[in-house]
Amino acid sequence: MFESIKKKFSGEGDEPTSSTGKPDISREKSAELYAKAKTFFPGGVNSPVRAFKSVYGTPLFIKKGDGCHIWDADDNQFIDFCGSWGPLILGHNHAKVREKVIDVIQHGMSFGAPTALENELAELIVKNNKFIEKIRFVSSGTEAVMSAIRLARGFTKRDKILKFEGCYHGHTDSLLVKAGSGLITFGETSSAGVPKSFADETIVVALNDKEAITKAFEEFKDQIAAIIIEPIPANNGLLLQEKEFLQFLRETCTKNGALLIFDEVISGFRIGFEGAAGYYHIKPDIITYGKIIGGGMPVGMYGASAIIMSNISPDGSVYQAGTLSGNPVAMGAGIAQLTELLRMGFYRDLNNKTEEFTEAIQRFATARNYKFKVFTIGSIFWFAFTDQEVIRRADEIDASGMEKFKKLHRELLNRGIYLGPSGYEVGFISSAHTKIDLEKAKRAIFDSLEVVFKGK
Repeated sequence: MFESIKKKFSGEGDEPTSSTGKPDISREKSAELYAKAKTFFPGGVNSPVRAFKSVYGTPLFIKKGDGCHIWDADDNQFIDFCGSWGPLILGHNHAKVREKVIDVIQHGMSFGAPTALENELAELIVKNNKFIEKIRFVSSGTEAVMSAIRLARGFTKRDKILKFEGCYHGHTDSLLVKAGSGLITFGETSSAGVPKSFADETIVVALNDKEAITKAFEEFKDQIAAIIIEPIPANNGLLLQEKEFLQFLRETCTKNGALLIFDEVISGFRIGFEGAAGYYHIKPDIITYGKIIGGGMPVGMYGASAIIMSNISPDGSVYQAGTLSGNPVAMGAGIAQLTELLRMGFYRDLNNKTEEFTEAIQRFATARNYKFKVFTIGSIFWFAFTDQEVIRRADEIDASGMEKFKKLHRELLNRGIYLGPSGYEVGFISSAHTKIDLEKAKRAIFDSLEVVFKGK
């Protein structure tokens, strides 16, 4: 999996040459900003995938977002299917979120002390999610996962973690590992700066491989603290798992005294208010969430039963802290956003909209015998250049399709459609995408697929 993650962060980012004979959109101002940014930041960015190394051209510098649209520094307008990588489920600059943030900041932006807003957001979450009883707010999804791993180790008094090739859990040292050669392997570091001793506490197996999981628990009996998985793996394509496999993980953990951690940084509050746990009706022991609970503000959260969470400091001996944890601006934005998500029919309407959109694209591709599949769940979708009906593992992704994605991405930008700049990334639909927006996007996708497959 991490080889594919490296691929989506690497490449030459060569300049586009339009196959349509039409000029590509202007990136003059973005290119100037990028050149300047490279004097300040490694690679000119503050997060690797933003560098556009897996697609054509220089990165677009975004200056404005409203509804489902964004505008770049050159005043190009796009229908956005990235949505800040998922959390903007209501779209950009939603009025109720914006108004709540403005109201909060008039009274201050950070105190490093408790506020009533923390209680209000926590109550919204806990009262409407039967899988957790107590929570702890943090500042990112990576921090939530890091804390959940520490909690699992502290609770079980065990050190080893089992993870899956094809699932990404942020840049935590012990999880920034890839599989070695063999059915069951200790992780191999996939980043410089990660000590081998950290990776040696992480066991990596393939997704959808019950035999490997069973053997891992036999080989490392009473040593595995937890299994961690994206129940809807969406950081390396959309590798949809069968409920039966997730239930097997639940039963294996229960049988062996290990904890099951669902990393729902992407799927949480996106598939439904209770995320993948609610979708599959499977109760994990710990769940991690990300920025969707803060309306896009920097925030994360992890939650579990009251018994497990009682191990967190100051109640217990597992230490975790953060000056900006529960900061009032993020809490206020989260209250506004999650209140909207609880509106009757919100997820039904959003998911139906996504289904109609993705089915139309698939029908177009199928009718022309294009080697192209749209994988989707809830309001998440992924374009894959494949003829496989199902892709459940990272090693089943056809890497050669990424060259076609580069062409697709360029053609879509030229037609006013913005996707994340990597073929391994998923797309998101928000409640702000209207039928008119989606119809325009479909036509742009149809035309772009024609260029990719026929050179038209």
